Amino acid sequence: MIEKRSFAALGGADHGWLKARHHFSFANYYDPNRMGWGALRVWNDDEIAANSGFPPHPHADMEIITYVREGAITHKDSLGNEGRTTAGDVQVMSAGSGIRHAEYNLESDTTRIFQIWIQTDQPGGQPHWGARPFPKTDRAGRFVTLASGVAGDADALPIRAAARVLGATLKAGETSEYALTPDRHAYLVASLGSVEVNGVRLDTRDGAAITGETAIRVTALDDAEVVLVDAA
Repeated sequence: MIEKRSFAALGGADHGWLKARHHFSFANYYDPNRMGWGALRVWNDDEIAANSGFPPHPHADMEIITYVREGAITHKDSLGNEGRTTAGDVQVMSAGSGIRHAEYNLESDTTRIFQIWIQTDQPGGQPHWGARPFPKTDRAGRFVTLASGVAGDADALPIRAAARVLGATLKAGETSEYALTPDRHAYLVASLGSVEVNGVRLDTRDGAAITGETAIRVTALDDAEVVLVDAA
């Protein structure tokens, strides 16, 4: 089963400095039919104005993955971590027993991100943060695991959930496949370009909720970039 969720139909909010679209219920947007997708709880498509951002605020028992689509995001947290993550790269904050963090766009232009929350399998524990560059050439034409709590994914940023976050860039006409088991919950968004997912067309920033499938076959209709979550 694949349910297309077009960008134009997503809930959202405009705070001036922040323009947000929500694939699932979040903050003042509530849809009882979109409370999450398996362990995937949040997928926000955020545009953050230059020299603005999210002031310090707390989290606990949540895996928070930020994928930077354009620009850069600067992270600061109560553990003393600080870092700048640029377009195409990813950062992970495992909130554990509790952490406060801030996310700022200190750039001169708008920053665009996907912020993804996955429910943890392991409540409590020491919080941690990490970021890693993932050059697009490393995932050209195929899916590469960016963050994972699955045994054996040693090169990915660690999360405390039986889930993966993956990215792929595809040239027009290229196809990449990712194997699933039918009981998993996958969610895919076209970050750039247009693709077909098992025959269902997605344009830029459209999402697809996928379950009951044994594989995801993604074909680029033009040069494209996609982000995929594979969750329980």
